[in-house]
Amino acid sequence: MSRPLIGLPGRRKTAAQVEGFPQALHGLDIDLYLADYSRSVLHAGGLPVNLPLDADPCQYLPHLSGIVLTGGADIEPEFYGQDPDGNGGYEPERDELELALLAGALDAGLPVLGICRGLQLLNVHSGGTLHQHRPLHARYDVDPSARVHPVSFDAGSCLQAILGPRVTVNSLHHQTVDRLGGGLVVTGRADDDTIEGIEIPGRPVIAVQWHPEMLSNADPLFSWLIEQANRSSRPDG
Repeated sequence: MSRPLIGLPGRRKTAAQVEGFPQALHGLDIDLYLADYSRSVLHAGGLPVNLPLDADPCQYLPHLSGIVLTGGADIEPEFYGQDPDGNGGYEPERDELELALLAGALDAGLPVLGICRGLQLLNVHSGGTLHQHRPLHARYDVDPSARVHPVSFDAGSCLQAILGPRVTVNSLHHQTVDRLGGGLVVTGRADDDTIEGIEIPGRPVIAVQWHPEMLSNADPLFSWLIEQANRSSRPDG
């Protein structure tokens, strides 16, 4: 069986923002995401595909078998009806692309794995809102692979089937879900009741607030994604 193609959107920077580029190139654009995402997709059996900001996301979707919504900058608050609180930097061009990409993926029935910002994007797409600043959750004082707090999962949920009843995870976010979007179900929570996992019942859509791609061991969430992607690629569905 050929590897399913998994779309990975990312961030846009200028070369001036990336150390080591010659000054003559500083005005040029760079599309990037952390290589942990693509490595995790490859390790699980998929083939990662970079999705730059310039193309219509709907043109990607017929060629893809799944998507990973990666981490990154805060979502522009106007997308969920709030004013900026001054604690985040925004990339509205990326927001627009990923919201359109997610809408198309959901319409096409493609499997979706949302990670950190990806969970927040799924919630905003579904009409939910965010707490704009929860600084105690951003544990940049330790290695990004460090497991710093537990998350418990609801019995019968997809996350519980994949990960078991409780796991300890890393934490690199400073925003959290406030009002849950329509059609979503919370299936994972931290001990302080922070929403850490959401799903769409009956559909291959899971999002988590931590970064499984950065943990030291191969994470079964990526294996789940590739299994679902292989199913979506078969003629019989």
